[in-house]
Amino acid sequence: MSVERSEAVFPRMVELRRAIHRRPELAFEEVETAKVIMGELERLGITYEYGGKGGAVIGRIESGGREAPTVALRAELDALPVTENTGLPFASGIPGKMHACGHDGHMSMVLGAAALLKQSPPDGNVLLVFQPAEERGGGARVVMQSGALKGVSAIFAGHVSHYYRVGEIMVSPGAVSAHSDRFTIKIKGRGGHGARPHEAIDAVVIAGMLITNIQTLVSRETNPVHPSVITIGRVEAGTAANVIAENALLEGTIRTTMPEVREQLLRGIERMTRALGECHNASVEVEFSGGYPSVVNTSRETEIAYGAAEKVVSKAGIIGLEHPYLGAEDFSFYLQELPGCYVRFGARIQEDEYLPLHSPEFDINEEVLKVGASFFDQLARDALKSYGKQ
Repeated sequence: MSVERSEAVFPRMVELRRAIHRRPELAFEEVETAKVIMGELERLGITYEYGGKGGAVIGRIESGGREAPTVALRAELDALPVTENTGLPFASGIPGKMHACGHDGHMSMVLGAAALLKQSPPDGNVLLVFQPAEERGGGARVVMQSGALKGVSAIFAGHVSHYYRVGEIMVSPGAVSAHSDRFTIKIKGRGGHGARPHEAIDAVVIAGMLITNIQTLVSRETNPVHPSVITIGRVEAGTAANVIAENALLEGTIRTTMPEVREQLLRGIERMTRALGECHNASVEVEFSGGYPSVVNTSRETEIAYGAAEKVVSKAGIIGLEHPYLGAEDFSFYLQELPGCYVRFGARIQEDEYLPLHSPEFDINEEVLKVGASFFDQLARDALKSYGKQ
């Protein structure tokens, strides 16, 4: 594994990652995190722009002039509303907030790559994109709408993962994540005494039927070779043990990888809610809100990323992807307008230990910071060389 160039910046990456980890901030609130990023860019002598609270920090390494190609490397500023339970000496000092998705590591990787690129500038320009609100709100759209990426040839990003070991990088063309949608179902029945159900319309019973029946849209109506998931993550109903609930609320998410399956599930949920409302003489309404589209890597940029990964971890360390992950990622908004590639870095701490993203126990093997910084450094150089030949 060729990560020698990043050895010199590794201690600083660890220091930055831990400092960011201690003070996590949620989507569109990442003011202190942005200050850490800007402080490091200033230390490295890299110019930057900051959009203020809710905005991005955009660093610029310009060594090729206006006519030279420009590539962008992206990292995320935000944390999650999770109470940390790792016991780490640098654990979150803010109750209810935690970097449980590795964004602290991503920022450190891109800053490490920035240090390497600044030391030995490539033949071209590199934008360092530290965006807000990946987890909630689609902060990628803020960056795109700002015009900061105008003239960029391609954009690249990566994510730590316990699916893989340190020294492994997942690189795959095409779709690598799912399309996400959210839904809210509001049930209005008729409240009553728990001992006299015949006088009421029980919203809890209807909610229970929906929770069970909606799952058959995946298990019995969707082709099993087409990955899809419906999860109801929030249920709210009732005020007392002896009162039949008049209202109930269900909130959930839909994950799909094919447009026709997505449409099938959306229409299926509409059909079931309408039918159960009529069956129980209740008002049952569903509202959908679009989430993030699928991340679809473009072919040329995937080839460039593959080549960079091969130089860093060798061909043996490159992992393919048989099916897209059903997680969602707002990097997809960049790829709707720009070519690019999204990879995953193995970050497993122990050989046989898997820690899921968003878990209160989530942590990474910090050796992955070397891999990520080396990869982004090599990727930027290779991409600029490729686009410079056009």
